[in-house]
Amino acid sequence: MDALRAVVAGIELRSFARAAVELGRSQSAISMQLKKLEQQAGTQLFVRKGRGLVPTEAGEALAAYARRIVALNDEAARALGAAVTSETVRLGLPQDFFDDVMPATLSAFAHDHPQVHVEVRAGPNHTLGEEIQAGRLDGAIVFFPEVAGGEGERLCKLPMQWLMHKAFGDQTAHDRVPLVMFDHPCLFRQATLATLDRVDRRWRVAVTTPSLPGIWGALRSKLGIAVRTGHGVPDDIVCADDELDLPRLPAIELRLLRSQNATPAANDLCEALRRETIGLVAPS
Repeated sequence: MDALRAVVAGIELRSFARAAVELGRSQSAISMQLKKLEQQAGTQLFVRKGRGLVPTEAGEALAAYARRIVALNDEAARALGAAVTSETVRLGLPQDFFDDVMPATLSAFAHDHPQVHVEVRAGPNHTLGEEIQAGRLDGAIVFFPEVAGGEGERLCKLPMQWLMHKAFGDQTAHDRVPLVMFDHPCLFRQATLATLDRVDRRWRVAVTTPSLPGIWGALRSKLGIAVRTGHGVPDDIVCADDELDLPRLPAIELRLLRSQNATPAANDLCEALRRETIGLVAPS
């Protein structure tokens, strides 16, 4: 059981050194456990990549079973009143929702699961989706194109908006539109460029950044305009759709993704995330 717990922690934390710290074990002890697992499995479970280890296909398969086995073991121990290692559930969401959806979800979840450790991760859509598929996240809300369909549960549809600082002048009438955007790949970036190209509107990239605070900072510097939804926009950032005579943007969907191997606690976290997202984000 300790070896399986080490596998789960190492893959989810992307570091067996960090897993050793979290589990209170030495790195050499973790290495011996992994080696013993490989001997018992009769196949290689991990390969070295850079300074760390990554799972092979067989290692990923083992990890999927390990998560379920560890969760079932801990559930049985709790039912019998035995002490167990505190369970960890992992939540992912875009930075747009860190000020309201995240704290509301954590508060609702902690009311019923006060002993469960919650790990929260921010990230771009493609990263959050990959983390769900790999089992490194239990639940996430993710932006999708309106016509995407299929994956996850659709929670709501939100209009995209052109955004600027309230002191930003009209610098777009006779010049290329200065854009403040997330690094590639980004759905908002793709929609922005496709919309401008569709109407033959010239543009230039003024600022790129990997973070939402970076977007707001660039807008406050009056370096350009950005595209997001209207949710969580600071008070000094305003909608520029009509003022700058910019083309209409498409809507974007917000969907809930869940891990296929979620534990009962993780499913409760997903339900809290679903409920709070609909209550705080979905248009009334």
